[in-house]
Amino acid sequence: MKKFILSKDDSTPADYTIPYKDLLNEAQLSAVMHNNGPALLIAGAGTGKTRTLVYRVARLVESGVDPSRILLLTFTRRSAHEMLQRASQILDERCRRVEGGTFHHYCSKLLHRYASMFGFPENFTIIDASDAMDTINLVRSRMDIAKNKSRFPKKSTLYSIISSSINKQKSIHETVEDEYPQFIQHVEIIDKLYDKYKSYKELNFVMDFDDLLVKARDLLKDHEELRKEIASNLQHVMVDEYQDTNALQAELTQLLSSVHKNVMAVGDDAQSIYSFRGADHKNMLRFPDLFEGTQLIKLEENYRSTQRILDVANRVLEQAEEKFEKKLYTHNEQGDLPGLVKATNMNDQSRFVSQMILNMREQGYELNETAVLFRNGRDSFDLELMLNKKNIPFIKYGGQKFTEAAHVKDVLAHLRILVNPKDTISWNRALMLIEGIGPKTAEELFSWAHSGGDPFRPGNAPNISERYMAQLKALGDLFTKLKKLSGSITEQLQAVVDYYAVFCKKRFDDYPKRMKDLETFVDISGTYRSLETMIEEIALDPIEATAVETEAAQKDESPLILSTIHSAKGLEWRTVFLIQCLDGIIPSGYAIDDPEQIDEEVRLLYVAVTRAKEQLFITYPALFQSRYGDFFSNPSRFIEDIEKDLLEPWLLVEENQQQISGNEQHRDSIEGG
Repeated sequence: MKKFILSKDDSTPADYTIPYKDLLNEAQLSAVMHNNGPALLIAGAGTGKTRTLVYRVARLVESGVDPSRILLLTFTRRSAHEMLQRASQILDERCRRVEGGTFHHYCSKLLHRYASMFGFPENFTIIDASDAMDTINLVRSRMDIAKNKSRFPKKSTLYSIISSSINKQKSIHETVEDEYPQFIQHVEIIDKLYDKYKSYKELNFVMDFDDLLVKARDLLKDHEELRKEIASNLQHVMVDEYQDTNALQAELTQLLSSVHKNVMAVGDDAQSIYSFRGADHKNMLRFPDLFEGTQLIKLEENYRSTQRILDVANRVLEQAEEKFEKKLYTHNEQGDLPGLVKATNMNDQSRFVSQMILNMREQGYELNETAVLFRNGRDSFDLELMLNKKNIPFIKYGGQKFTEAAHVKDVLAHLRILVNPKDTISWNRALMLIEGIGPKTAEELFSWAHSGGDPFRPGNAPNISERYMAQLKALGDLFTKLKKLSGSITEQLQAVVDYYAVFCKKRFDDYPKRMKDLETFVDISGTYRSLETMIEEIALDPIEATAVETEAAQKDESPLILSTIHSAKGLEWRTVFLIQCLDGIIPSGYAIDDPEQIDEEVRLLYVAVTRAKEQLFITYPALFQSRYGDFFSNPSRFIEDIEKDLLEPWLLVEENQQQISGNEQHRDSIEGG
């Protein structure tokens, strides 16, 4: 029997099938039941933000809102997918029709749909950060800047300058002056390079991640009727992690919600720690001014941590100047006092952490229930040596993503050429695999193709050296085969992998592992609808693990987690150690003279503290050792004045000293008797 669900036009709480009032606290319920107009949901750490969003999606759908007219913007596609899946489980399958994804994904959909309005074909290529850097390097080489006598920024720095300029809506000159003053003498050349980079992308129909936001914003701003049409179809707009939005994303939020004005921004200004990526926590602070009539809702009841951990978090947050006032509380048990552990040096700090972890393991704690957090990746090097010495397995967050690995990018380059023959960066990568072909020959080949030659028959180009003629013909044969296999992504990918095997064997000593990666890639390729979809989704949402990075030598228990604080945001563990909590590290020495940066450093410590559920240890070495020598250090200024009844001092005592101390006490008691 088929079922047809009739929408309700004006549901009242009595009509709902989900007992929202019984499942949510008062503040969560207020957010879920919010109907029309703008709302700002300030969700403190561990206060059930995701749960609230899930139930709000379900409630809107249950109220009769067409799911396709609800837009849920998140910072990863996975989080949007999980939220909509959970909403479907608590209501029904209608929730899966909600438009959900990242800003970049949604903008990409708009741009593909309206590509002709800005002179691009529908099959334009999206390049990731690595390819964007290679493009910048190519443009730079054509400008012949390398002969300049003084140091010129590397391709990664140039990409960062350009991306920061776009995301913060500042000129190249302002960006270099504020963030890269060491290159101020080159600012005019960098500006010209930026213009040539833009021209190159326009000519070759490629976009980087920043272009997706810029061109979508321009599309909506420059075409009034189109903006009204798109915004009219979006009855409700919700943006998760709003504290991490940049200037462009905040502007897009306004444009997309400009007709119905039913916009809800969700986030925690106290967890805004990505200014180096262009995120601006002031987007949250400005929200009530930008959206007239904003309802402010605060989630302060924490479901993650003990009250004693929250007391430290609240105390840390008091030190931030610009913020929404809030105070986290919980009905969880009080728990143990967080510990402030002063070690003599870094080695003693590592000994303490490793020994405590082993002690907790003996008490039944799983290693993966514990995390060691730190400011910079290098801050854990001494601890890593100690963990290896004690045979404690660990994993460190922040490794290379699958699709950033050289062998995977090589294979993808051939498929990207098939989709967009004008993708010069992919051509460069594919051609330079062939022995004897360098940048000059590669450029001559794709210049010939651009000026009328058949790009899929590179062997037909004039003046081809006999050294690589056969391999160019083999490349042309590959493209002929790929065209015949059109419609079968798996077979196309397998054909490229077979062709690439000989190059992989020559280029990499660990080629068996890399070929295993590629076999896995072939296996999962069948989950994509089309070749174009696969290439785009991989660029926008890279696959995580590679066999090269993660293949374990043997089976073992789930490992301990080591992570930078930035990588730990959004995660939680039963026990957290925060190491190297020193002035000059938290806060960074670079932030000390900048009040805005000091505020972000406070927020960084707040994020670290609120990852802990039951136990928290903040450690620092009294003697800091570096390549510049040893010097006495101070604990972070953010914890130095926290009261002892909130953050309990711990003393590390050597075992033999403890025995001597015990013997002296015993002798004193005998003599006293």
